[in-house]
Amino acid sequence: MAVSAADIKRVKAMGFLNNKGTDNFSARIITVNGRITAEQSQCISEAAEKFGDGHVTLTTRLTVEVPGVPYEKIEEFQEYIAKAGLVTGGTGSKVRPVVSCKGTTCQYGLLDSFALSEEIHHRFYEGYREVRLPHKFKIAVGGCPNNCVKPDLNDLGVIGQRIPTFEEEYCNGCKKCSVEEACPIGAAKVVDGILEIDREKCNNCGRCIGQCHFDAIEDGTYGYKIYLGGRWGKHVAQGQAMKKVFTDKEEVMSIIEKALLLYREQGKTGERFADTIARLGFENVEAQLMGDAILERKQEILDAPLHLTGGATC
Repeated sequence: MAVSAADIKRVKAMGFLNNKGTDNFSARIITVNGRITAEQSQCISEAAEKFGDGHVTLTTRLTVEVPGVPYEKIEEFQEYIAKAGLVTGGTGSKVRPVVSCKGTTCQYGLLDSFALSEEIHHRFYEGYREVRLPHKFKIAVGGCPNNCVKPDLNDLGVIGQRIPTFEEEYCNGCKKCSVEEACPIGAAKVVDGILEIDREKCNNCGRCIGQCHFDAIEDGTYGYKIYLGGRWGKHVAQGQAMKKVFTDKEEVMSIIEKALLLYREQGKTGERFADTIARLGFENVEAQLMGDAILERKQEILDAPLHLTGGATC
């Protein structure tokens, strides 16, 4: 190989991953949340023909890769895709590209996943792009508890919710309850002539809303459930849900920022967020995220010379 190890490392930080045993690279193109325009798709195809090996591949993080780009063509490739508003990146111990499901275009969607994930992308993928973290930090946004993009297996996941409002006085205790039949996880059951909803079991999917013939559940509160510390890989960790179901989007954005600041300040270089939480204790982390002390130290945390060398532990 003519390309040095130092140059391979340098361009990896730009989103160009070496094709093993060659001087060519796969260019990782950021899609924001897995959605691109027809114009951008055409530009990527043209770039694959012009600079790569003619193929376009999709990653598990909803980015697009063009393999076979020669080292000497990297800058020219970047300039070419820039005309369609596209950039490369998505590597390093930083916030990684945000993954999103299709949200409200799905029959089960409870929030606009594309809009929320795009805002997260701009505020934290782009806004925190120069902030070094202990390890990579993955964020996923799911429109409902079906968990299609596995938010609870990401460092931080957001899941759309609709908390049913049960008007008990309208319940007739029907022997064949349409709400009970509509509940996919068995959280709603008629007991002693009255409908009961097991709130511990209910995942707030909203499927029961509007199903009662006597209007006992006609509405529900839209919200967001946040999972912390998920991880998929060599050592799998199941994310844990915060106790509160948030109903204010800005509060969700604040939690995300506080999670990043906590991870940068209190995480050890090389450990994933799941390990930081396990070491500090989930209740401790949750309490810090629900307070404002971390935000008050924001600039101090961002300015601290932390995680300047790599060394992943998982």
